[in-house]
Amino acid sequence: MKKVVTLGEIMLRLSTPRYERFIQANSFDVVYGGGEANVAVSLANYGYDTYFVSKLPDNDIGQSAINNLRRFGVNTDYIVRGGDRVGIYYLETGASMRPSKVIYDRANSAISEADISDFDFDEIFKDALWFHFSGITPALSDKAAKLTKEALKAAKKHNVTVSVDLNYRKNLWSPEKAQEIMTDLMQYVDVCIGNEEDAHLTLGFKPGKTDVTSGELELSGYKDIFKQMVDKFGFKYVISSLRESYSASDNGWSACAYDGKEFYHSRKYDVRIVDRVGGGDSFASGVIYGLLEGKNFKDALEFGVAASALKHTIHGDFNMVTISEVENLLRGDASGRVQR
Repeated sequence: MKKVVTLGEIMLRLSTPRYERFIQANSFDVVYGGGEANVAVSLANYGYDTYFVSKLPDNDIGQSAINNLRRFGVNTDYIVRGGDRVGIYYLETGASMRPSKVIYDRANSAISEADISDFDFDEIFKDALWFHFSGITPALSDKAAKLTKEALKAAKKHNVTVSVDLNYRKNLWSPEKAQEIMTDLMQYVDVCIGNEEDAHLTLGFKPGKTDVTSGELELSGYKDIFKQMVDKFGFKYVISSLRESYSASDNGWSACAYDGKEFYHSRKYDVRIVDRVGGGDSFASGVIYGLLEGKNFKDALEFGVAASALKHTIHGDFNMVTISEVENLLRGDASGRVQR
């Protein structure tokens, strides 16, 4: 059994069609997604037995979210039913120099009010190889923060490898609160994934003079803070995606990683964006897949970057590329020629 567990919130996404603005739209496209759910879908697609742990209301919208996960091969046995609502977010997709906009309506969602007693973590982590969570989940509420810590304790009790995507969300908590909670949770983490903003706001590490809005990356700054993070928290790997935002439509996409001895920067892809939501999750899941498959950290990083570059060309939160498609891109075929 190749069992992977993720814990978090799956939300209903309502996005404007055809790059319309909110004030133009007469309808919304329906998609489901959320950080840890997105990772679960990707890893299920790569052949792993993925289990998404959450709480959803016992109504048709909650069932629809579950059905979407099942559709892509995610096991939903550990999703508890109860609570009042599914979190919602609204997406206005930007283009060229106009940025995308996200409006959240997720307060008091079912998972934010879940109790530790709702879940049997000993059963959940039995025979599991990997546990993944993000900084979004403990940010949802104080109860969610305690739930996340309890899950982490159980994961380590069962000798499960743990990864985190730092994922700071300013509408959920302040940098001060984030650093208070996340610093404590890092004692359970083996693989730390994030970007320059996440590392700064959740853990207090800032990589030099990097400015993603101008497309300037100072890699020496990343190497320095990665060493500091390993020294402080004992991570096995520290990994960061690197997004160079030329515009809402075009980004440079690469990543860097440090294994306690060696710093490595991946190849870069210039991406024309269809949908960037879930890009970081597709990167995290690609790296996790590579490490689970026994790849060295450099090859795992390259797989994650390539998988995520492809995700940027797919509508919706979920990454639905195959291993062979990622490997084809890794071999250098970025032509986009029609496959017949």
